[in-house]
Amino acid sequence: MLARRPRDPLQALRRRGQELKQQVDSLVTESQLTGALEPSKRRDIYQRCIQLKQAVDENKNALQKLNKADEAAPVGNYEQRKEEEHSLLEKLACQLQELAVGISRKDTLKVEAHSDKEEDDTTEDDEDEETEETGGEEEESEGDEEGMQEQASWKQAETVTYIALGDFAAQQAGDLTFKKGDILHIIEKKPDGWWLAKDAEGAEGLIPRTYLEPYNKEDKLESSEDSEEGGEEDGEEDAEVVDETAGGAQMKQRTDSHWTAVRKAISEINTVDVLATMGAIPAGFRPSTLSQLLDEAGNQFRASYFLQPELTTSQLSFRDLMWDAKAGTIMSRPSRVSLILTLWSCKMIPLPGTSIQVLSRHIRLCLFDGSKVLSNIHTVRAVWQPKKPKTWTFSPQVTGILPCLLDGDCFIRSNSSTPDLGILFELGISYIRNSTGERGELSCGWVFLKLFDASGVPIPAKTYELFLNGGTPYEKGVEVDPSVSRRAQGSVFRQMISVRRQPQLLVKLRSLNRRSRAMLSLLPETLVGSMCSAHLLIFYRQILGDVLLRDRTSLQSADLISHPVLATFPLLLEQPDVMDALRSSWAEKESTLKRSEKRDKELLKAEFLLVYHDCVLPLLHSTLLPPFRWAEEETEAARWKAIADFLRQSRENEGSLKALLSPDGVHKPFDLSEQTYDFLGEIRKNSG
Repeated sequence: MLARRPRDPLQALRRRGQELKQQVDSLVTESQLTGALEPSKRRDIYQRCIQLKQAVDENKNALQKLNKADEAAPVGNYEQRKEEEHSLLEKLACQLQELAVGISRKDTLKVEAHSDKEEDDTTEDDEDEETEETGGEEEESEGDEEGMQEQASWKQAETVTYIALGDFAAQQAGDLTFKKGDILHIIEKKPDGWWLAKDAEGAEGLIPRTYLEPYNKEDKLESSEDSEEGGEEDGEEDAEVVDETAGGAQMKQRTDSHWTAVRKAISEINTVDVLATMGAIPAGFRPSTLSQLLDEAGNQFRASYFLQPELTTSQLSFRDLMWDAKAGTIMSRPSRVSLILTLWSCKMIPLPGTSIQVLSRHIRLCLFDGSKVLSNIHTVRAVWQPKKPKTWTFSPQVTGILPCLLDGDCFIRSNSSTPDLGILFELGISYIRNSTGERGELSCGWVFLKLFDASGVPIPAKTYELFLNGGTPYEKGVEVDPSVSRRAQGSVFRQMISVRRQPQLLVKLRSLNRRSRAMLSLLPETLVGSMCSAHLLIFYRQILGDVLLRDRTSLQSADLISHPVLATFPLLLEQPDVMDALRSSWAEKESTLKRSEKRDKELLKAEFLLVYHDCVLPLLHSTLLPPFRWAEEETEAARWKAIADFLRQSRENEGSLKALLSPDGVHKPFDLSEQTYDFLGEIRKNSG
């Protein structure tokens, strides 16, 4: 008996797509009678809708991984058929999302209201155990007379027409669902950012201000075409964005390179809406803006870029790397901002649903002026306990074998003259969806701490309790968890409890003593990093000064420089575990030095170079060390084991030479870039 020939993969997926289409069509037809059906029947349709949505996502994910080489026989118009199938699945996913929102509007909101009432009666001791809900983003009008008068003052005498910049699905009674490109008539503009609007069919409801821009009739055709073609970036390029910051600084329109990454993050909000509708994440979560910048802007926002010397406007000399002949080293560079920031904890951070697995909890921070990032983006990983899952903590001081990625002590340096200079904090999680295997990073809230007051005076060095905003740093009036403020309506006691339940970040600003100020002044004028590795960065800057300013035969020479430390050290800023290996090895070496030797700067640099050659270079080019990947537990564990084994063998053999010459050791092929430092290719150009 002949074996049955296996079906071609693309054909199998297309057949599965047709089966899903039939099920969706049947479900849509059945849902048209939901008004006459019992609540239990409507809930059954809702559950089937969610299950179908997961099946469509799985089929779409399998289609994306499919290649022409997977086919058993040649297939004509392969790419066209694949694209047609992808379009069909996208259409089915949109249908199911709309259907789920419509079905759940009556039933799930009743459940939410009942849960809200129960949670209102809980005491303060129940805060860590309360169940998180993904409610809508509407903040209901306050019950006091003062609030009513304030809202009444915002009523408009006539309606104003706006156009929708993106899709919005109603998640609470009174919200108005709309699509990108819809024309909406504004009836009332409320100060909380939620406006009362009416669509073309006459339906009224509340909508978020951040999804709108003034409507121009001449642009109607263009906006309609953009909506059909999915041109989300063009529709948002000229939108005015306003900063929700501690100081209320106005944001400006951005058209530079990193704004493209920001627009991409905003354009992914529809994907997050799907997760929010399914109850996987709270309503205020968004795709991480700072993570998008790191991924999309090359090395523009990485510490390795800001660590390099900067040229003057004429590009004939270095602006921030100068030689001090009297001290015999590089010159100290004071900056407008030079301080130490300590991350203490994050409280009441909402929990994601069980449909996604959290791989990492962390904070990304950078210098910010309300419209653009002014420094590298620094990341600190948080730890948490299962007994208190809503509380994140950080290590205030990293010593010994603790990774620098956990270091909550950060140095902040900036010479920017902007009056709106501050620190942008973005809490984030890296996750993987259980159903599709899709990876991503979400923002769990953000806050902007201005470093100067209105008169230009630096804010005091003290502990700050910062309440987090939802959405992205370019959205206004979004809450991380809107259900908390909804439960606050009523008595003063409930409002006090609500404040305690608001997500918040606890940080401390510390002024510098003489020793730390002198140490940090050897670093670049603009840089954010970990205090535990600052002394290693200073060694690198001092060696840069020696090679580029003291030892170069001609300052006009731009030849390649043979120096493996200068060529490879920036890689350590993107591989924190190798930086930890260097930090550990140098601490061991430093403990063997005499007090007089520690005061000899030239001796210290020579010993540092020996430790670097003995520790870092073999690790960077070892095939036993897997490539660094963010938030992959297996990869991180394998790298830690390989690094620990190497350091142990080096300690036992009094150096790495034996391991390097061993026939068991395998290393990557030699490349000239490992040895040569091209400072013209690495330095930063002065933008001023």
